[in-house]
Order: sequence, then C-alpha cells, then structure tokens
Amino acid sequence: MIADKRLNEVFRSAPAIDFDDSAKFIFFSDVHRGDNTAADDFAHNQMLYFHALKRYYDEGFTYIEIGDGDELWENAKFEDIRQAHSHIFWLMSQFYGQKRLYLIWGNHDRQRKNPKWVEQNLYHYFDERSGNREPLFPGIQIHEGLILRHVNSEKKIHLVHGHQGQLLNDSLWWIGRFFVRNLWRPFQLIGAKDPTSPAKNYRTRQKVERQLSDWAKRNGQLIIAGHTHRPVFPKAGEAPYFNDGSCVHPRCITGIELLGEEIALIKWLVNIKDDGTLFVDREVLEGPERWIEYCG
Repeated sequence: MIADKRLNEVFRSAPAIDFDDSAKFIFFSDVHRGDNTAADDFAHNQMLYFHALKRYYDEGFTYIEIGDGDELWENAKFEDIRQAHSHIFWLMSQFYGQKRLYLIWGNHDRQRKNPKWVEQNLYHYFDERSGNREPLFPGIQIHEGLILRHVNSEKKIHLVHGHQGQLLNDSLWWIGRFFVRNLWRPFQLIGAKDPTSPAKNYRTRQKVERQLSDWAKRNGQLIIAGHTHRPVFPKAGEAPYFNDGSCVHPRCITGIELLGEEIALIKWLVNIKDDGTLFVDREVLEGPERWIEYCG
C-alpha cells in the first residue's frame, strides 16, 4: 500500500523528542489560518483559539501543530496570513522562544517542506512600525513527522498529518493546490463546499482513517494525526489511532492533551451561563486514559 510505505518513510526519518511524566503537550492541527476574508475558515474561531493557546502557554504546555497550520493552498502569500493573524503568530513566537513549539507540515502548508521557503518566510517578518525585520521563528526546522519518546518506558508516540499516500494531497499535491487556489476559492466565497476534502467527503475520510488505523494496529504504535478534521479517541482494544480534529469546526476547536501518563480529547467553545453571560469553556470529550496502555 502506498499510504503504508509513505508512513514508514516518514517515521524512519522523523526526529525524536524525549519526554518524561512531567511533560505537558497540546496537539492541534488543521488550523488553516487564512487571510481573514470570507474564504478564511479559521477567522470565526481565531479568538477562541488564541484564548486556548494563551492558557496552554501560561500553564507550561508544549504546543505541537500537526500540519495544515496555515492555508497555503488558497493563499499564495504567507505574509497575508501572518498580518491577518499577527496576534496568534506573536503568541506562537513566545512558545518558540521557550523551546515549546514544534511544527509539522501537512498538504495545505507543504511549502514548509522547503528549508529555503521556511528561512525566507518564518525566520523573520517585516515590522511596518519599526521598519525592520524582526524575529519570528529564527532557525526553526519543520518536519513531516515527529516521534515523542517516553524516557521512562522508551515507548513512542508517532505524530503525522495523515495525508500521506493520497493522490491529490501527496504525490500530485500541486494539482490539488491549483484546483483549490484557482477554481475552488471563488466558489467558497459564495458558500459552496469542497467535495474533494476528507473533512467534507465521508468516503474519502473513511479511507484515510482506515489507512491510519491499519498502520497503527499493524505496527503496534500509537499515532496521532489530523487531516480528516474528525476527532478520534479509540477505546481499549481498538487500533491506537488518535485524531485531534481541527480548529475550523463551526462552533468549537478540538485538540488532544497529553499530561505525563494521560491523554485526553478536548474541545474549546463559547458557552453560556444561566444568566446569559457568554464565556470560553473547555470540555473533555474523551479520557483521560493512560496512553501507554495503547502501545504495543
């Protein structure tokens, strides 16, 4: 299987990050930060996401973004995205300054695979107020996959976006980008839905989930992915495939928290009190469970 081969390639080359039982991670993916126009699926959740990320920063979490952080299929210029969501990039730079930020590239931000593109766009940005280039993520390296290695047990958690092996999202990604940027975006502006996206197409999503689940079960390895936008938290005895969902759900963002020995699926949303007051709330959807129990 092509997907199996590609996933094996990713994890053979993925760098390992050691962690112990005191570590705290938050995983988000499929943020799809755009240019804050009507075509920006992330725009309606940007303050919800910012609030959640600020809480994680204050509480000492490490942020790992599992692909499709920026919508670079629809938007040709990263600078348009950075300017539209400068408050979020400022916060992410704070994580990076404390060595608490890791980025994985996905199909919609595949340009990050190119070290030269990363250097030109992510190391620094032009600050219009100062007239100077200021540091953003100087020296950052972005990978197709990462491995979290538990120092106590030497068990591993594999992180990957999950598009590997798909024709228009992987090997022929440039055709997919052309379709989205030149044909799909105008239709999106008037409210049409993309039939090729795994987030919108049930059969495509089911195929991707089966490929990731089969790989996890066959290799006895816990895997956390994104791409499909559908959160997945397996029950005991099921294949150890987790999915953190996305940050472009209509009324919430979802993610996965890992605190030492425990893993949980969570969502952030705007909730309402009995008196009608609105507030940002965090809910646990699944877990917490001992993640090590899922490892072979």
